[in-house]
Amino acid sequence: MNAEAKQSSLDCEGAGATFFSIIIPAHNEAPGIATTCSCIMDHFRTHQICDYEVILINDHSTDDTSAVIARLSADHTQINCYESEEEPGFGNAIRKGLSVFRGQAACIVMGDLSDSPEDIISYYLLMKQGAECVFGSRFIPGASLEGYPWVKLILNRMANYFIKLLFRISHNDITNAFKCYHRKVIEGVQPLFSKHFNLAVELPLKAIARGFNYRIIPITWTNRKWGKSNLKIKEMGSRYLFIILYVWLEKMLSKGDYRRKDQSRDD
Repeated sequence: MNAEAKQSSLDCEGAGATFFSIIIPAHNEAPGIATTCSCIMDHFRTHQICDYEVILINDHSTDDTSAVIARLSADHTQINCYESEEEPGFGNAIRKGLSVFRGQAACIVMGDLSDSPEDIISYYLLMKQGAECVFGSRFIPGASLEGYPWVKLILNRMANYFIKLLFRISHNDITNAFKCYHRKVIEGVQPLFSKHFNLAVELPLKAIARGFNYRIIPITWTNRKWGKSNLKIKEMGSRYLFIILYVWLEKMLSKGDYRRKDQSRDD
């Protein structure tokens, strides 16, 4: 452990109960996962925030990711690492993280540093103020998008427009996984079924359909500088559609049976 890492751990000793849990799935992220964690922790240290944890989930990596995150966990008291026990898949890795997180809020962050650490701080502050969910958007005034592949961008905009119309919501970036949820929301959207990237859609749509409140803020997204994306669009199209229609049918036909208990009603 280097001197800076040691000091970071010492500075946060005795910080009290964990409030904020950052869940990072990692599939073949060995080249950059340490940089991602370092940048996030540097921002929390700069803002003098200690009541957080970083949960790293190795999603059946075939490179050195498992060894790298094990070293990170050994070197930093606020980092914990786990192995995804289900079949490979982004959703299964996130569900593992959601089964072990200790905080009152869970923030899903990608391992490639595409999500801005400063935006994670913004999520933290809003959750501290009492938000139930915080959703970032890359497509509203104040947001920034750098290096997004144009084919994916077109498909992204089409998918999100379809979701907006179907659910009659204003949020225009549902498919982005980088979101934050209070523990009561995570408990309120169970059971979760998605095994792959469609979990990024299932979580927020269930939260909305079941009556939880959410805040929307502009965020910054930067394309990864190492490795390659694990999202396979051809494989995910039908899975996204299934989850979207499943949650929509729940919203339209369940008569509020699954809404949060203090808001259960017919719409």
